Amino acid sequence: MDIAPMIVTHNLTLDLIDASGTATPLDAELHYDNHDPYAVSACFATGATSVRWVFGRALLRDGIFQPTGDGDVHVWPCLDSAGRAVTIIELASPDGEALMQAKTEDVCAFLRRCEEIVPLGSEVLHVDIDKAISQLLG
Repeated sequence: MDIAPMIVTHNLTLDLIDASGTATPLDAELHYDNHDPYAVSACFATGATSVRWVFGRALLRDGIFQPTGDGDVHVWPCLDSAGRAVTIIELASPDGEALMQAKTEDVCAFLRRCEEIVPLGSEVLHVDIDKAISQLLG
């Protein structure tokens, strides 16, 4: 089974929150590919390089409404200093931690576009099991 690629990208500016609570704008791109229907990735521009994190689409979606996440990625809803809905994304690695906030409306717009190409609950229909097994064994 060969599934045609369908990709969603969404550029946004996040606020990177430092230990003192100061917010610094951070350009990012959210990315979704139906070939990996359970995951989203976030690429963060950090000067001359970029950092890419991959985590569950459900984790991002659930984090809009309630605190969620285990391990390296946590997501939860919050309000910014002006009372607007934001989604907090916390990433942790052996090299450090990052705490960011995104406008919830931006995250929701991205997720709606993802759900247009792969509706929730239909992810399994977009997984090429034979190809995955071949890659594992090859």
